[in-house]
Amino acid sequence: MSGQSVTLVEAVRLAALQEMRRDPTVWVMGEDVARGGLYGQYKDFLPEFGEERVVSTPISESTIMGAGLGAALVGTRPIIEMRIFDFVMCAMDELVNQIAKIRYMFGGQAKPSVVVRMPHGIWRNSAAQHSQMLESWFVHLPGVIVVTPSTPADAAGLLVSAIRSDDPVLFFDPKNLFPLTGEVASVIEPIPFGKARLAREGRDLTIVSWSAIMPAVEQAAATLAGEGIAADVIDLRTLWPWDQEAVLASVRKTGRLLVVQEAVSVAGFGAEVVSTVVETLGPARVKAARRLGAPRIPIPFSPPLEDAVKVTPAKIVAAAKAAMG
Repeated sequence: MSGQSVTLVEAVRLAALQEMRRDPTVWVMGEDVARGGLYGQYKDFLPEFGEERVVSTPISESTIMGAGLGAALVGTRPIIEMRIFDFVMCAMDELVNQIAKIRYMFGGQAKPSVVVRMPHGIWRNSAAQHSQMLESWFVHLPGVIVVTPSTPADAAGLLVSAIRSDDPVLFFDPKNLFPLTGEVASVIEPIPFGKARLAREGRDLTIVSWSAIMPAVEQAAATLAGEGIAADVIDLRTLWPWDQEAVLASVRKTGRLLVVQEAVSVAGFGAEVVSTVVETLGPARVKAARRLGAPRIPIPFSPPLEDAVKVTPAKIVAAAKAAMG
């Protein structure tokens, strides 16, 4: 289907709009959603769907999360809007002990078909409590799907899959990429979980990444290409499930791996990718396997300090050259 060039935030708006028109059991709840949402991701939903399907809630994240689960258990498909990822900390019991475990603890009889949308990542001058990247916490949590898109088309297609899923989906919107533009089809087809996107093809090095840092990775890969280093660039798109086959096939070809994440490097998902590759292929097949992430400090408010913490294209280029030896 022919499409249009839209921003990422408009792409996810169109995806949610399509699914709410398609399925009357889909609805959205969260702070300010009736006013269009903090980023405009639900703009004009209220006039079309009314107050019963576009529900602005009190400022109580635990209530929002718990009510969403209850609504799913009686047959609806709520989109739970957390406004900013950091606010999820106020609803961890409902998410970790209830949503993630209820299907298992009820022997498959419960269907927690919720989408928890959590705009995450560094957002200019938002400081330590509004710029966190803690996706690795939730990859460690059995029972949930973890989605981390980086393009308008992927965000739209993955949100469609998330809304249709019977499993709980944690959807990490890359809020710093909301202005990013790209082509989105007029009819948005679901993108399957666990299938990576090959953003660039090369023979010398495999670079794996996801979410808001992907544009910096692609910029770095272009710089490397100008210096004679051709990199396979893989956008995982989802961290659970993640596309091990695509990564392993690439590293078999290149022999070298660099995983780049916006989040703190310590105990991040990059470590999972590196260890899986080395354990599966063996050290004889992997000439280099490295991680690049942020230092283990809170995100500063000060713009110069924030810049110093960020993973940048220049840092990615330097790490890639180190991996090349």
